[in-house]
Amino acid sequence: MTDGPSLVVDSRKLKRQPGASLKVDAVVPVTEGMGDEVMRVPPGDLPVSILLESVLDGILATGELEVSAEGACVRCLNPVSEELPISFRQFFTYPGAESQEEADDADTVEMTSEDLDLSSAFHDAVVLALPLSPTCQPDCPGLCPDCGVLLAEAPGHRHEQQDPRWSDLAKWRDSGQSPEGD
Repeated sequence: MTDGPSLVVDSRKLKRQPGASLKVDAVVPVTEGMGDEVMRVPPGDLPVSILLESVLDGILATGELEVSAEGACVRCLNPVSEELPISFRQFFTYPGAESQEEADDADTVEMTSEDLDLSSAFHDAVVLALPLSPTCQPDCPGLCPDCGVLLAEAPGHRHEQQDPRWSDLAKWRDSGQSPEGD
């Protein structure tokens, strides 16, 4: 169980014969938001659609949801919001029924009760779906590294960079004096 939102589904309504399935709709309350400083899912209720499928060795739980993520553009710091479709999957083996294939799989958990705890799979899927470097638009020019002006609003913005070895010549040019020796 994680410290985040809880998603526990009762599997008793699913027949324990291969091929049986049951659709469950749940609402997961997210109290503290999920994500990091760059992009996060704000607190609120997230509707989740879960399909439970009975297979020979256990129950396969597949969940789908859509979240609204909010954050800041990593280039210009403008607000960014994005709708993300998310799916996750967890396989629960019946007690004592374990095949070698599933024993090595991280998405396999042995059932200890009739309640299937999908909290970890749900949390991991949501957090991993969040973009690492969100941008407000694909070609966002960002901020000027010298003064911080928003380059999208000032496309011709630039700073004159001068080689310090030419500084005396620039002073002479700016003074308006004629060269000595003419």
